[in-house]
Amino acid sequence: MKFQRTAALLGVVLLIWALGPLVLLAALVALGFPRVRRWLRPTRRVVAIWAATVVVLVGVVVLVPDGYLPIPPGPGALVTPGYVGSPATPDPIDLRIPQHPRLASNGNSSMHNDGWASDAYAGPGPLGESPRVDTAWYGLEECATLAFDSRDRLIALCGNISGPVIHVLDPESMRAQATLELPGRRDNGNGKKPWENLCGGSYFFLDDQDRAVTATTERSIVAITTADGEGEPDLTIQTSYDLTEQVPEDDCLIALMPDWGGRIWYETEDGRVGFVDPGTGRATVLDLGEEIANSFSVGADGGVYVVTVNALYKLGVDAAGRPAVTWRTTYDRGTDTKPGQLSRGSGTTPTLMPGGLVAITDNAEPRMNVQFYETGDGSLVCQRAVFGDGASATDNSLVSVGDGVIVENNYGYGGPLSTMFGRATPGGFARVDVAGGECELVWTSEQVAPTSVAKVSLETGLVYAYTKRKSWLGVNAWYFTAISARTGRTEFSVRTGLGTLFNNHYSAVTLAPDGSAYVATLAGLVRIRDRE
Repeated sequence: MKFQRTAALLGVVLLIWALGPLVLLAALVALGFPRVRRWLRPTRRVVAIWAATVVVLVGVVVLVPDGYLPIPPGPGALVTPGYVGSPATPDPIDLRIPQHPRLASNGNSSMHNDGWASDAYAGPGPLGESPRVDTAWYGLEECATLAFDSRDRLIALCGNISGPVIHVLDPESMRAQATLELPGRRDNGNGKKPWENLCGGSYFFLDDQDRAVTATTERSIVAITTADGEGEPDLTIQTSYDLTEQVPEDDCLIALMPDWGGRIWYETEDGRVGFVDPGTGRATVLDLGEEIANSFSVGADGGVYVVTVNALYKLGVDAAGRPAVTWRTTYDRGTDTKPGQLSRGSGTTPTLMPGGLVAITDNAEPRMNVQFYETGDGSLVCQRAVFGDGASATDNSLVSVGDGVIVENNYGYGGPLSTMFGRATPGGFARVDVAGGECELVWTSEQVAPTSVAKVSLETGLVYAYTKRKSWLGVNAWYFTAISARTGRTEFSVRTGLGTLFNNHYSAVTLAPDGSAYVATLAGLVRIRDRE
């Protein structure tokens, strides 16, 4: 009898793995019948064996270092496709982005790739040739921003329950080669949940000396070397800049970026913007008085482009050596925060473009607009409404594709619970081009990417996003998806994993110099590459 019970339990586990959580629901309903409960009632020996098995498994998870185990899969492996579409043919895009002299090479320096925040890579990405997916489990830790040093090692700024941590990761195994814990989370009274908190743990940049420059929750900026004198992985704080006089205790640092002259600019959640002069250590501040929830961009003209919940700004340095407003242009912020936004209806990170333009989205109702402005005076060139009435919002940067940008719809995402039990957000992608002072909606796509920071490979002409399919069976299947930047056609999707642990939750798609792609999830890293 005991072997029959064990076989039945193993059979249920196998069916859950294959068909999804509805099998578990059916099993729980079956337990409501007394006859089933009596038949399954285990002996003390069986209970002891199962308890010992659980203890051993937990012990293995705790003792094995982060990155040595794959991310645990969820249920539904046989009812969701592993691969859809076919390999893509490269269709290159002509877009030349100037190399920032104070940042690591374009594509390797920050969440949005470069000083322009283009989210564009000059190099390749996966084409979908029998793609291989590998994962590395870090527990409950998400590495929202990834960069590559001059030796092609991954530099990762991650966040766990206690706070931010920075790693040097081997790009092949995704295992940590060096780790530095940064100051832990603080309660600054903003009332935000841990997965909504941008304070000191979301953005960093890698400079031209392979140093990771990041903000801390103690209101300081630190420059961290990523290798020792012999080039081996090592994380050591080389320089620290104290901003406690500029940033009050109830505020926090969000994002950093150097301007073309080397000043390290920063912005805070409550709307303070300033810079540190690395030569003198002198810090300045300008209070805009408007909430900030996104990163910023910098141009070769010395301009620093910041978006608040009210307006788009171009900042510069005045004759006294202090930050000053060059121009300010308001946009339609709507009437309320939409589901799918971390702030009170902010525009997106400003994206600089060829021809002296800067692009953002507003927060208008019933549909948000993609907008293009002149960098010289902040005047609106044109705008185009995207997505459906009452279902358009984004918290992610626009992707530059030459004559236009691609926008992703994040409407409806309110946190990890929003995509559990097979649910998906309305989703959608759109490309908007600008020419002759007019905005044109080039294409739309129905792909659903709840929060991915999408990227484009200029070499392949593909936009890469992290997508999810709706499932009436309650299966949470996540996909790495390639979309043609020219036509909006989905070329291929490869399943990266099943379950909430594979939710990327606002982390960026990152393309490596070798053409593979990385996506951070709530539990670690996913790597996608074409088979050689």
